[in-house]
Amino acid sequence: MVMDRTLDKTHSSPVSSKGQVTIPQEIRRRLGLRAGDRVEFVVEGGDTILRPARARANPFDEYIGILPAFKSIDEINAWVRELRGDDAEEP
Repeated sequence: MVMDRTLDKTHSSPVSSKGQVTIPQEIRRRLGLRAGDRVEFVVEGGDTILRPARARANPFDEYIGILPAFKSIDEINAWVRELRGDDAEEP
């Protein structure tokens, strides 16, 4: 059985007065992190895990395409009037 010895390494980094730390290059490479990437700190039981931040789903994605496409403000206004049951045309 071959074991991955990279898991046995411990890395440390000092915490600045602003609470910032530098993630060691080997860890950045292993996680695929680049400048500007976000990370998450996840607490699981007694452990804290550092991992690349997952993209959050857009809560509005499920509504894409639910409304008809309009070509003008007049079409939008006519559609709203129809929904309201208004028979009168606006000036």
